[in-house]
Amino acid sequence: MVKIGIITGSTRNSRVNLQVAEWILEFAKAHNNNAEFELVDIKEFDLPRFDEVIPPVATDDRPNPNVKRWSDKVKELDGFIFVTPEYNKAVTGGLKDAIDYLASEFFHKAAGIVSYGGQLGISASVMMRPMLGNLKVAVVGPQVTFSMNTDFEQMSKFKPADYHTDSVNNMLNDVVSWSEALQTVRNK
Repeated sequence: MVKIGIITGSTRNSRVNLQVAEWILEFAKAHNNNAEFELVDIKEFDLPRFDEVIPPVATDDRPNPNVKRWSDKVKELDGFIFVTPEYNKAVTGGLKDAIDYLASEFFHKAAGIVSYGGQLGISASVMMRPMLGNLKVAVVGPQVTFSMNTDFEQMSKFKPADYHTDSVNNMLNDVVSWSEALQTVRNK
């Protein structure tokens, strides 16, 4: 059985990101029995701003203990669901730093993207695809987008509309299928 990490994309104290990630986790557990799902909150890793001398793609050494803990978590996962808000037409600095700290830990794994914002977080999800592709992550086609205007009450309490069910199911099924298939590539 593959392990899929639902990765938060915000570290702000006032974030709604955790609500979205927790909802995705509960939905995944209720609708997909072919994988093990867990919430991976990047805030809990307390990662510093990215400031490595040697690019992570050139070494597997992770001297910072928080980065090492993050590295170990990503290594144990077979796939990911990134839950990203959109800040200024981009992903958050915290999520970008978390991704930039690693390289081989992501290689040959699958990912899905869940985004949200005033304009559905589309710019953030578009930005993530080449970032993840550069790390040899197979990003599945179906993606999930939530509106801060209609899927949140007063922009602070997550209340997704029922019509999102199909897109969430499609994304989850593809992430699980691709994660299973990519195990064969990693286990060569």
